[in-house]
Amino acid sequence: MEWLSADEWQAVALSLRVAFWATLLSLPPGLWIAFVLARREFPGKQLVNGLVLLPLILPPVVTGYLLLLGFGPQGPLGRLLDVFGITVAFHWTGAALAAAIMAFPLMVRAMRLSIEAVDRKLEDAAGTLGASRLWVFVTITLPLILPGILAGAILAFAKAMGEFGATITFVSNIPGQTQTIPSAIYAFLQVPGGENAALRLVMVSVAIAMAALLLSEVLSRRIARRIGGK
Repeated sequence: MEWLSADEWQAVALSLRVAFWATLLSLPPGLWIAFVLARREFPGKQLVNGLVLLPLILPPVVTGYLLLLGFGPQGPLGRLLDVFGITVAFHWTGAALAAAIMAFPLMVRAMRLSIEAVDRKLEDAAGTLGASRLWVFVTITLPLILPGILAGAILAFAKAMGEFGATITFVSNIPGQTQTIPSAIYAFLQVPGGENAALRLVMVSVAIAMAALLLSEVLSRRIARRIGGK
């Protein structure tokens, strides 16, 4: 990474940090919502599904503005978090929140499809043998949906790495604090002579995305082989 300047490396490190926490924190609720949407029928299910997918349809700037209204210094959630000393607006934690919300639909969709593909007869058979619902999920359902969970996590990570519109609207573009790779590329393209720096960050972004996808493919195949007993 010696060919990157200190500012460029800072943007890369912050992007990795934001994407990591966005993926990690959204994984448990994403899995729960995916399971509920795949297995449960309840009033308002389509509304919940629509809300989950809404960030894919709304312009990212709109999502960022809504986050600013809710989590900004004058927003109700922002004032509530401030009581506990938690700041998200114009802070890297806000960038992680924005990235998590934008990536959430992709994660949930991938995991939901994986859950729906599980043969319910396998779970029913384990239940008739006396296994609890939790034990059935841990020993049968979870191993079968691991490739879907992995795919959802990788998609969310890649989306979080490339998130721009909601992030810059919610937390601005502050070098060293909220300037991720997309924000840094945008900033470099606004100044004369910044094209080379922007190109370097583009190359880093492509390399990270390809590495994530390749890792996802390798791990998915290994998990599939283990499940199939090959």
